Amino acid sequence: MKILFTGGGTGGHIFPIIAVARELKKVSLEEKLILCYMGPEDDFASIFLPQEEIKTKFILSGKIRRYWNFITFFQNIFDILIKIPLGIIQSFLILFFWAPDIIFSKGGYGSLPVVLSGWILRIPILLHESDAAPGLANRILSKFAHKIFVSFPLRETEYFPLKKMLSVGNPIREELLRGNREEAKNIFKLNYKKPVILIFGGSQGSERINEMLLEILPQALKDFEIIHQAGEKNYYQVKRETEAILSKEFQKNYHLYSFLRETELKHAMAAVDCIIARAGSGTIFEIAALGKPSILIPLPEAAQNHQVKNAYAFAKSEACMVLEETNLTPHFFLEKLKNLFSLKANEKMARRAKEFSKPEAVRTIAQYILEYLK
Repeated sequence: MKILFTGGGTGGHIFPIIAVARELKKVSLEEKLILCYMGPEDDFASIFLPQEEIKTKFILSGKIRRYWNFITFFQNIFDILIKIPLGIIQSFLILFFWAPDIIFSKGGYGSLPVVLSGWILRIPILLHESDAAPGLANRILSKFAHKIFVSFPLRETEYFPLKKMLSVGNPIREELLRGNREEAKNIFKLNYKKPVILIFGGSQGSERINEMLLEILPQALKDFEIIHQAGEKNYYQVKRETEAILSKEFQKNYHLYSFLRETELKHAMAAVDCIIARAGSGTIFEIAALGKPSILIPLPEAAQNHQVKNAYAFAKSEACMVLEETNLTPHFFLEKLKNLFSLKANEKMARRAKEFSKPEAVRTIAQYILEYLK
């Protein structure tokens, strides 16, 4: 049995693929289960997929840039006329020789050439859409899919035909649910004398969240202990600034990282009392599975405005607080964070988040794939 995954571009595509791959290995009775991946080369795919023993092949794949200027106009033309057609040819040839039994696509620009080639070769196609507002790639590819798994309730998910959709949640890595507060204390040198906050802007970090935090960091550390994932790109700048503005006493309560690996993230998420994050679907469903209160700051430039729609779909169940960037100032944010604890709203959020979660998502998808191939 050979299953091919595709998607790519960010950790939001790759980590759910890893979750499904792990579950397939666990529940499949097939001795010769072969897992493959095809998509654009990015740091997440090239580093994490080989660790899961997933055979990987990278292809060309163009993307449509929605921010408009002279350079992006020609980049879009080049991608549409050159990279996407070449990616389709590459995908077709690789699929012809690999001959997978099924394609599971996580969406994103990297999936377009692979799914189109798979459809031409009559390989069954399953899509998973993470967001309440589907991206352009999945909108196009939904016409070729046999089934479309969606993360949010059907009433919150746009565009797809109801007869093709199955609401399952977003597959998360089960390992993230196995964190431990004592381990977190050792790893992050936490003292637990104040509420612990985890701040991160998705798998790549967020420059704007970093900037906002730096403006209020000394004040915030009077009331909170903070674990901060700043992102690889911004880590050293944030490190320099925090060393300049924080006294040694405050530095004990501030724990800065460029990127939290799975072994670190699971313990961080177990230990914290609140999570501040962007509103990617993967992040939301991880927060929900752990039953953590959260403040979500959606990325305003996200395609189809999907992060704003994700955040409000989650907020409808009273599971989080949403602060949009247009209304966000550092001191307003700090006031909201303090209110969350002073009014005990965090306890209600934690309950609602747990109720929103769909911990069986990864098992449902894996079992569907195996049943389909029987």
